[in-house]
Amino acid sequence: MTVPTTAAPPNRIQLRVLFPTVDDGRYPVKRCVGDVVHVGCDVFRDGHDLLRTVVRWRGPGDADWQEADMVAVDAHYKGVRWEGRFPVDRQGRWEFGVQSWTDRFATWRDEFRRKVEGGQQDLSGELSEGILLLREAQDAAPAGEDRDRLARAIALIEDPATGETVRNGVALDEHLAMAVERHAARVDPTDLPEPLAVEVDRVRARFGSWYELFPRSFGGLKGVEAQLPRLAELGFDVLYLPPIHPIGRKNRKGRNTPDFPGGNPVAAPDEPGSPWAIGAAEGGHDAVHPELGTIDDVRSLCSRASEYGIDIALDMAIQCSADHPWLTEHPEWFNRRPDGTLKYAENPPKKYQDIYNLNWDTPAWRELWEELRRMTLQWVDCGVKVFRVDNPHTKPFPFWEWLIREVHAVDRDVIFLAEAFTRRSVMRQLAKIGFTQSYTYFTWKTSRWDLMEYVNELAHGPEKEYFRPNFFANTPDILHESLVHGGPPMFTARLVLAGTLSPTYGIYSGYENFENEAVRPGSEEYRDSEKYVIKQRSLDGPLLPFVERFNRIRRENPALQELSNITFLETENEGLIAYAKRTGDNLVICVVSLDAHHGQEGVANIPAHLGTPPAFRVHDLITDEWHEWRIGRNYVHLWPPTRMAHIFRVEGW
Repeated sequence: MTVPTTAAPPNRIQLRVLFPTVDDGRYPVKRCVGDVVHVGCDVFRDGHDLLRTVVRWRGPGDADWQEADMVAVDAHYKGVRWEGRFPVDRQGRWEFGVQSWTDRFATWRDEFRRKVEGGQQDLSGELSEGILLLREAQDAAPAGEDRDRLARAIALIEDPATGETVRNGVALDEHLAMAVERHAARVDPTDLPEPLAVEVDRVRARFGSWYELFPRSFGGLKGVEAQLPRLAELGFDVLYLPPIHPIGRKNRKGRNTPDFPGGNPVAAPDEPGSPWAIGAAEGGHDAVHPELGTIDDVRSLCSRASEYGIDIALDMAIQCSADHPWLTEHPEWFNRRPDGTLKYAENPPKKYQDIYNLNWDTPAWRELWEELRRMTLQWVDCGVKVFRVDNPHTKPFPFWEWLIREVHAVDRDVIFLAEAFTRRSVMRQLAKIGFTQSYTYFTWKTSRWDLMEYVNELAHGPEKEYFRPNFFANTPDILHESLVHGGPPMFTARLVLAGTLSPTYGIYSGYENFENEAVRPGSEEYRDSEKYVIKQRSLDGPLLPFVERFNRIRRENPALQELSNITFLETENEGLIAYAKRTGDNLVICVVSLDAHHGQEGVANIPAHLGTPPAFRVHDLITDEWHEWRIGRNYVHLWPPTRMAHIFRVEGW
């Protein structure tokens, strides 16, 4: 290795182990408007010189950087670990970095102080060094209080009539040190090679309550619009609609039965088909099924929903029926066998005879991407603020990164939810490249240990910086056996778990009616699945009063609107799970039974580090009861069917 040829010697300050980052800065971390970004960095150099370190940041479109001091927080490493923070107050991509430099005056002052305290005599040489540093700061300071203070200090130190004690006191004066700090040159300033990014979204990206329904079961889009006042009363923030486009007729699927759990491959003439088999003579992904309404009805629905504070989420399923116009207009977008036939979609053992996938490797891929961009922006123009993306893991990552960026350039409010129940690394990558939220494995996590392990990974592991979970308790495709066998008590328990473990959760229509009949034993498919039939729905299920109260509890308690603030509690019973969430002075303690058939007794063991007084009162927000609790073991008893959970708020502390 040759000696560097730069005019100045290489920087001696090291910046290491920076947080928050995703893949060492390759992807942005995620925050929401109003958040404070906490930044940490190991900052050190050779020798014993003291350092100063700041966090620097700028918002989207800003030319100038702002900065704030970072503080050395880890005495064990003698000030190696530095921490700081900055607020983010608007959406978009923010940049931040860390800068550190050698603080020559602080280094001199520290050494001088130790010599004075050690009784060392004749420190005139040391004072001459200090005066040089004071003069440099004086020259840099504008006219005003600091410049005058520096001039007075220099005069006193240099005045032969000044006694040694006074001279030393002036040199070590705290206010003088602060004045120097404000104006001294930054020596050997060291920055990160490149700034890091923070993607800042609206709060709905982190916190919300979703409700999924099939418009055709509510009388079409106008019928859905009529439900908005009630949905708002129930406390839902996002209304998610499966595909609303024309449905293909060729290979249309009929009602699912035990013999055909994935839908009968031969539909009766009056059966409506699956909404995910998109495309017919009436149009494709940019059209509305005539029996549901028109594009103007979509505009009306979105506009009215916004008046109630509700976002409309539209399913984005990039796949085609055999009748989709693209098959004739753009045959180059599809894969064909050597004999010219198309292969329908499969996910063994499931077969989707009514669906054909696109060829993402087509030479005409640019035209395909542009058409999908046009289609997406059409719905954004109609007022759609959320896209629930079907199976994004089967499409190219670069496409999603590009599409999300293109849409956000038009409307930064748009949220993308990744429906990808697949390998963990693939789900993580989708979140890294831009998906706002992600479906999770929550539906299959039913034991205390599984829930604790999984939520701790999401809340406290590396994923907390970029992976925002959406805990759906059920979906049209997923009826978990815990609901099949647990009945109404388990529906209540899973609702509470979904909406208190995760800031964002969802339920699919029918949950409030305790629908739990599987198409056959061991299957997660609903019998008479709404994917293949039209049902007559209304918002009148017996669970809805509890849902309304539950969503109000979530809105009134900021602690339930975050993920990384969770602490699991010891229960001394595997049939119970308990956890606490704290944001500021809002502390909520949840205890949930995992047993739908038997009463369960145990404790909620409150650790001292939660910060409560030794004894305190808790208010059960579900039952409106009050209890006296304390740090340590607190008795709890839950039983089906009437009491499956406690949501306690700590009061008066």
